[in-house]
Amino acid sequence: MTSQAFQDPKSIRHFQSICDACQQLIHTFHTPAELKIYADGYLHALRKERSLSPKDQEKLEKLVETWILDPSSFIGPDGDINNLYFQKQK
Repeated sequence: MTSQAFQDPKSIRHFQSICDACQQLIHTFHTPAELKIYADGYLHALRKERSLSPKDQEKLEKLVETWILDPSSFIGPDGDINNLYFQKQK
């Protein structure tokens, strides 16, 4: 997914960092809304730092939003659909 979206290695590293952090947050039972808040803060900091080109920043923001909203992004390593993050909230 990231190889098609980004040319800059920094963008790929930031995307992976956000994904890794969200995966860890899932394991401590955070909600999708909380993941979105975390990612928004991360992306805002990147925007303020001007760490990425505006084009890469926009791509990263869109990709992260799509990734967070897709429940299949959070299926456990065993591939069991019953381990989706929002089902652990019960």
